[in-house]
Amino acid sequence: MTLKVYLSGEIHTDWREQIIEGAKDLDVRFASPVTDHAASDDCGVAILGAEDNKFWHDHKGAKLNAIRTRKGIEDADVVVVRFGEKYKQWNAAFDAGYAAALGKSIIVLSMPEHQHALKEVHAAALAVAEEPKQVVEMLRYVLGGTLPA
Repeated sequence: MTLKVYLSGEIHTDWREQIIEGAKDLDVRFASPVTDHAASDDCGVAILGAEDNKFWHDHKGAKLNAIRTRKGIEDADVVVVRFGEKYKQWNAAFDAGYAAALGKSIIVLSMPEHQHALKEVHAAALAVAEEPKQVVEMLRYVLGGTLPA
């Protein structure tokens, strides 16, 4: 069984790479948003044309990114949502809500000090992890029923 996992959330650390590397021996296919911040911000104007007003510049990019994000979440079996140092990553909160509305299995990856601020997001998740390696062990368990050594 191939497990399709969408990796959503903060883009400033290597948490995605840690999970992908740790799961390389598992039958997992990963997808994620565009993590090149400049490309993500500027995709709309690069494709559809420049905007003088920053609102419309951002609006074009957000809409194009939403197409990719929605498709990735809809196709996923599991959605991992990472909240980093600054937990106020609104796109991650939206992704968690969208995944929950679709009935997707959600794993939240966040720090203990953000438990209170993320309590509603955590309530929608089936699991809450603090480290990428815990996510890998969850995927290993889901796929093969094996516990960490």
